[in-house]
Amino acid sequence: MVRISEKDIAILEMLMRNARIPYTEIARQIGVTEAAVRKRVKKFEELGIIKGYRAEIDPKKIGYKVVALIGFDIEPEYYLEALDKVRGMREVRRMLSTTGDHMAMVECWFRDGDELAGFVRRIEKIKGVLRVCPAILVEELK
Repeated sequence: MVRISEKDIAILEMLMRNARIPYTEIARQIGVTEAAVRKRVKKFEELGIIKGYRAEIDPKKIGYKVVALIGFDIEPEYYLEALDKVRGMREVRRMLSTTGDHMAMVECWFRDGDELAGFVRRIEKIKGVLRVCPAILVEELK
């Protein structure tokens, strides 16, 4: 396990809030040099602590009116095969293997309810899928 200081945590939290924050601003806020911030961020990237940088998109502003979390259960012998098929579907934005109510969950974006319904029908037809449970996101609270 990597030793992480309070300053490291502060750097990571600032980057999680805004990946484009200048290193000079991070340095000013935590009381270190810009070079120290740059070195720490490089170390985080090399260690895989920082896995990448992404743009956070508002799906509604680009025409996706329905955002859904969809849980599904799969017969164990078809698990990997079914996940591969779902992973390749264009609507899937995130895919997670889970414990609890469902074996896997996906976050998907749809232009309307008809697209969501069609997607659910396609998942239901995948060999080994036992149950599909969509939940439409109403509001992002945090």
